[in-house]
Amino acid sequence: MATVALAVTDGMLHFELALACEVFGAEPAGVPNPWYRLSVCGPGAVRAGRFRLEPDHGLDRLPGADTVIVPGWADIDQDPPDELIDAVRAAHEAGARVASLCTGAFVLAAAGLLDGRRATTHWAHTRELAERHPRVTVDPDVLYVDNGSVLTSAGKAAAMDLCLHLVRLDHGSSVANTLARRLVVPPHRDGGQAQFVTTPVPAPGNHPLAGLLPWAVQRLDRPLTVEDLARQARMSSRNLGRHFRAVTGTTPLQWLLTQRIRRAQELLETTDDTVDTIAAATGMGTATTLRRHFNRTVGVPPDAYRRTFRSRTRTGSDGGAVPGGAAGHAGLRRSR
Repeated sequence: MATVALAVTDGMLHFELALACEVFGAEPAGVPNPWYRLSVCGPGAVRAGRFRLEPDHGLDRLPGADTVIVPGWADIDQDPPDELIDAVRAAHEAGARVASLCTGAFVLAAAGLLDGRRATTHWAHTRELAERHPRVTVDPDVLYVDNGSVLTSAGKAAAMDLCLHLVRLDHGSSVANTLARRLVVPPHRDGGQAQFVTTPVPAPGNHPLAGLLPWAVQRLDRPLTVEDLARQARMSSRNLGRHFRAVTGTTPLQWLLTQRIRRAQELLETTDDTVDTIAAATGMGTATTLRRHFNRTVGVPPDAYRRTFRSRTRTGSDGGAVPGGAAGHAGLRRSR
């Protein structure tokens, strides 16, 4: 069972902290895999906003975890405490996967974990992160960045996206989707999606794509085009593109490709269908087309993905999984 340690001190943002506890600390019903063993690690009783938290262990327990989560740091003008920085650095050196949520990236940067790497944080603080840590390549336009052993996310909702990404890496798309349904959140938003879109959270039925998106998802086995989507939405292709960018932060074709790849992942995880059959079921047409897009998006071919996922589910989750955008610790992961 993979161990997850939540690194806390005074000055953490309570939303991101509670979000991580909810994802990694509560096993969703109907999930066959052993779930994470979560511990909260801090120097003593800590205060997060209005809340007081009693950690399970000291910060010295971080290096023993498989994954370390650093929640948002409330006051970016204040340097994180040395004991937190040292503990996070020691955990990474010991082989832990380290992920920051929102402004927790300032802690990772202070520990030197982001030097020479791409990273992100809340869009309102990306300039400050870049100016304070010039060796970090700060990307202000993405939801999260996966560098393999070091991951960073933008703020609030993007922190949930990164947590679900970690679950997808460890347990596969089917389990991540089950968890997302329990939490009543979107099952997947790609890390490269824009942080800020002109229609942040449109109400169901209150935007031009409300009926189109589920319509398209139910027809992934068909070779849909932008013209097909525009015709169904009763608008021009150009107008459709504008609405897609405003609502999803991406283009119609890229959104459609992402849905096809995620569906292929689920079929590879949950069925014994051949790659040819899955290619047809996801609208890719041929196994060659599926392999090309799958390898480029996920980082490994479909057959390797299935073998790695099946092997991992037989032996138990070890944090070195392939799903969701890159391969695992066993030499298969690639940077985003």
